[in-house]
Amino acid sequence: MSKLLFEDESYAIIGVCIEIHKKIGTGFKEAVYTEILQKELTKRNIPFQKDKKLQLYYDGVALSKHCIADFVCYNKIIIQIKSVNFIKEEAIHQTVNYLKATNFKLGLLVNFGESSLKWKRLINTAVPI
Repeated sequence: MSKLLFEDESYAIIGVCIEIHKKIGTGFKEAVYTEILQKELTKRNIPFQKDKKLQLYYDGVALSKHCIADFVCYNKIIIQIKSVNFIKEEAIHQTVNYLKATNFKLGLLVNFGESSLKWKRLINTAVPI
């Protein structure tokens, strides 16, 4: 059986998110979950950068525009935080586009807005693993 891409790292991140959701539940704005996630990642010594400005590329050439990821953990996983009733396709497409345009391999789209935490692991299939 093959291992998931960045399995240990992504489990650690999702575990933190589950813990946050269990403690405070749903109903807060993204900014609240973002602040708490920042505190919890720090407490657990998970390396991260918040509101990380990412270089965009097109056909291998750097663009003058950038995107901002909510978090980049371990210098290799993009985390996008949502607090909505359900994850919309546009949020999935945005995260996938961030992966493709930045050459990151893995993105986690995490939604605190549902009765139980929902997340999606999104893989950039354009980058060799």
